[in-house]
Amino acid sequence: QVQFVESGGGLVQAGGTLTLSCVASGRVVSLDEMGWFRQAPGTTRVWVAGIIREGETEYADSVKGRFTVSRDKTKNTMYLQMNNLQPEDTGVYYCNERSYGSWSWVRRGWGQGTQVTVSS
Repeated sequence: QVQFVESGGGLVQAGGTLTLSCVASGRVVSLDEMGWFRQAPGTTRVWVAGIIREGETEYADSVKGRFTVSRDKTKNTMYLQMNNLQPEDTGVYYCNERSYGSWSWVRRGWGQGTQVTVSS
């Protein structure tokens, strides 16, 4: 059983910065195909950013140039540095391993997430 624990969220003003962490535990997880997802109030969860096998990163258009995803396989940890945060970035952030090579599918159960709130 693989579990993800997200942390690092908080309340910031627009233009601020936060760095989220996702620690994987349980059975060995390669972290080869990992992504960050956001669920804003009253909406479905959406993919935000991801890092895949050779360290290539991918980003949703809404966060390109502002967010940076990275990982440390020795610590089973993935990070999301979020710069120039905007109110529309508000939501609960989750991490998960993608499935079938698509960010529309995930392989594992969801963790508790970490709340990010950006005030205007």
